[in-house]
Amino acid sequence: AEIRLDEARNFRDIGGYRTTDGRTVRTGLVFRSNKLSSLNETDLAKLTAANLTLDVDLRNASERAEDPDRIPAGVTYQVADVVSIEHGIAFHEFVPLTLGRALIDGAVKGTSNIGQSIGYPFMVNYRGSDVAFRDLLTAIANNSDGATVYHCSAGKDRTGWGTAILLTILGVPREVISADFMASNTYLGRDDAVDLSWLDAAYAQVDRLYGGMDTYVREGLGVDQGTVDSLRAKLLL
Repeated sequence: AEIRLDEARNFRDIGGYRTTDGRTVRTGLVFRSNKLSSLNETDLAKLTAANLTLDVDLRNASERAEDPDRIPAGVTYQVADVVSIEHGIAFHEFVPLTLGRALIDGAVKGTSNIGQSIGYPFMVNYRGSDVAFRDLLTAIANNSDGATVYHCSAGKDRTGWGTAILLTILGVPREVISADFMASNTYLGRDDAVDLSWLDAAYAQVDRLYGGMDTYVREGLGVDQGTVDSLRAKLLL
């Protein structure tokens, strides 16, 4: 049965999708969400019943301080800050190039939010983001005794790209990943929460820097084959 939380509208299972090779992503093991700071007792009971054991927070320090997570006792809390400057500030591509291209793409495609049109390619270009997404994928792979939730603030941008990476590793077709990404509009109850051109801009940046998602995962994120194998073994039926 699908788990819905009263105080986290964009909380949902990443499972249930078919892969290109005819397998199915397991349900009940990995969840994506928006912020978990306002969960009520019913929500917490649902997470306990779902055997949640790990919560990975993709938000920055001020977001975490302002709206600290409210999770059941005993759940491990881990930070994987997508915009962290802890590892230095470094990029894979000359920043004005990424920025200029994003501005032009946004103008040409008529984006509803130019900040997001810039933000998505930067999640691929920024080395701090690589560390965060590698930490997320590794944490999911290594959580052997229960379910994992990962989230940002709205559960759509950082969480959306993280989900796209994970579902790609599992072999879910891109059009299905796009539909899952766009579902944030439905869950958040507004038609401008996400725009498909943003996700496409992240994929385009991957293609420019790495030539494809496999190389991005391996060389960009630095995720080893063992982690990929673990994710597939754990999450595919």
